[in-house]
Amino acid sequence: MLLGGKTVFPITLGNGPPLTGKDPVSGGNGWAEVAAAGVRMLRVYPTWDATAVAQQIQTAKEEMVAAASYGLHLWVGLYNVADDVSRQGLLEQIVGGLKDAPGLGAWKGADEPLHGNLAPAGLVAAYDVVHQLDPSHPLVIIQAPQARNGPLTAALLKPYAAAGDIQGVDIYPISHPPGVHAGRPNKDISVVGDVTALVVQAAPGKEHWTTLQIAWSGVLPPAHVPIFPNLQQERFMAYQAIVAGAGGLVFFGGDIIQAMTPADAASGWNWTFWHTVLKQVVQELSSTAVGPALVAPPAAITVTSDAADVRLVARAAGGFLYVICVRRSPTAHGPVRFSGLPAGIKYGQALFEYDGPNFRTITLSGGAFTDPFAPHDARVYRFPLQD
Repeated sequence: MLLGGKTVFPITLGNGPPLTGKDPVSGGNGWAEVAAAGVRMLRVYPTWDATAVAQQIQTAKEEMVAAASYGLHLWVGLYNVADDVSRQGLLEQIVGGLKDAPGLGAWKGADEPLHGNLAPAGLVAAYDVVHQLDPSHPLVIIQAPQARNGPLTAALLKPYAAAGDIQGVDIYPISHPPGVHAGRPNKDISVVGDVTALVVQAAPGKEHWTTLQIAWSGVLPPAHVPIFPNLQQERFMAYQAIVAGAGGLVFFGGDIIQAMTPADAASGWNWTFWHTVLKQVVQELSSTAVGPALVAPPAAITVTSDAADVRLVARAAGGFLYVICVRRSPTAHGPVRFSGLPAGIKYGQALFEYDGPNFRTITLSGGAFTDPFAPHDARVYRFPLQD
């Protein structure tokens, strides 16, 4: 995605901390805290009202100016105004009023339209209006992980591909019982890769985002037991979505009050989850080590593994070959052999796995290496390429 004139891997919070909120750990501004860790965008989602739209546009402009001052952009929800063109005048007023504001990153179109039985033709017509008025900012469509009356399929998703520049899916598999959000036979967290792959298959040539879990309606009391991803789960889901084709990630539910501690509820955002889980994942993904791999093009070689449950992508940029891989099995242990790398490569690194002060060294022979993998392991390897 192009953001601020640069190709980036967008990491978005939906929604982020309040504009004037404070990080209770540092005492600093909340937007500054998440931006410093590597968050690129924050979702804002006004309930657009024709009788108050002028003030709503002004408020959004002020938020965008503030976002830009922290190096952030806003992902602006069009709510149900973009379901079709029945409210075209209001849609034009919103887009026309905000398209040139600093800090605008993208538009959010109709939410979960397949699950909501919204007609693709209506969404396409609304997208055409938005794109004609503002060709500089993409419109993003996020689908639910299941259709209203059955499982998600690429065939059901395909008619919506023309309704946005970026296609995505939300998937929240951490719950009691597990896996209910997707409604699929696979109840494991590896369902993230399954539904991401469906969106990629349904919209070839588009960019793709996956929305991952902080909290959601299926973990809110009193009807449900509050449960959150732990660090290993969140990290695995992020990398599995990337391997399946996601070119951006959204982390949803940090602003859901019912799931927070009393202290976090008073601040308006789930800072406990941020500091114990999400910050570490965001910092890794946006680091100078891993970040280039997420926007690098596919490598001109085929790297394979000898484990059926290991998925990988190989990319090359900046003089490095990157191999991003995940073990989708929740139970499999053991060494995995990778082959197909250039024979001249003698060593590499497992990023963010340390041997003293340095990333762990990987030794190759004949373009192959073997490394242990535990259940739900996720790993990024980096290898220097020969000139």
